[in-house]
Amino acid sequence: MRRILVTGARGQIGVELTLALRKRYGAARVVASDLAEAQPLDDLYERLDCMQADAVADLMRRRDIDVVYHLAALLSAVAEDRPQAAWSVNMSGLYNVLEAARRFGCQVFFPSSIAAFGPSTPRRGTPQITIQRPTTIYGVTKVAGELLCDYYATRFGVDARGLRLPGLVSSAAPPGGGTTDYAVEMFRAAALRKRYSCFLAAETRLDMMYMPDATRAIMELMEAKPERLRFRNAYNVTGMSVTPREIAAEICKHAPTFAVDYRIDPLRQAIADSWPQSLDANAAREDWGFAPRFDLAAMTRDMLVRLGAATDPFDDPNSDEVPNANAGFG
Repeated sequence: MRRILVTGARGQIGVELTLALRKRYGAARVVASDLAEAQPLDDLYERLDCMQADAVADLMRRRDIDVVYHLAALLSAVAEDRPQAAWSVNMSGLYNVLEAARRFGCQVFFPSSIAAFGPSTPRRGTPQITIQRPTTIYGVTKVAGELLCDYYATRFGVDARGLRLPGLVSSAAPPGGGTTDYAVEMFRAAALRKRYSCFLAAETRLDMMYMPDATRAIMELMEAKPERLRFRNAYNVTGMSVTPREIAAEICKHAPTFAVDYRIDPLRQAIADSWPQSLDANAAREDWGFAPRFDLAAMTRDMLVRLGAATDPFDDPNSDEVPNANAGFG
């Protein structure tokens, strides 16, 4: 049975992925880690700085880890504000995890992103294999991460796998400095009956995915037989191609008084304008059966229900509920 480590477990993906992994494999087999200190008597959480190679290796050895979901990173807008720190965190952390995985024979998941593409990439129906010339430090670290994972797979036999994730919408964790976080902020404003000021232009079209689809895709990829995987790092996946105006209109079907204005952040708008509007995910469908379950309408209904009636599932690792915005591991 797998013994799993999740790094960056208090982040946007980490909160929901840890819950999903614990439900699938058993709570006692999934160790969550992040920079925050653990609460007393919480033996399923460990404080970990992934930039400390010895600490990464020690934790994986002590916990007898078989699989690492390495999520610790600085996201796009934050990374652009702190590019030197972003390179150190995103690349050193991944290198340390891959080195420990090489030593201990672990499987590794690394989340790449649509940020790995750039303005010279075809923006519609972006192919699985295409030019990758990102113009942000976050995107540069994602391309470098894809290549580093490929190197460890071919040179050392590390079973490293990854997805190019689009913008992710989550009810469980607050926004973390991503360019597509406008969607999460918009849903939260609607749940609080507040007007929302969007930092992207109304017609900015980007690929998005609801977090339950993303966590399921991650687990399905990691469970797929290796001989089925043509690309390994990293498969294009997506759920929907939408604009802020379209999300707002869908929210208004459930909350008619919800209102949005647009106050453009030039930095994040420039980042968004360099990313794909839609991804070609056929390779993921063909190789391991990827199929999203949520479109915009289904995601909107579910988000508003969850934000309006959130509970704390960490009290019950077998719960189907999603935690509220303040839920965490430490």
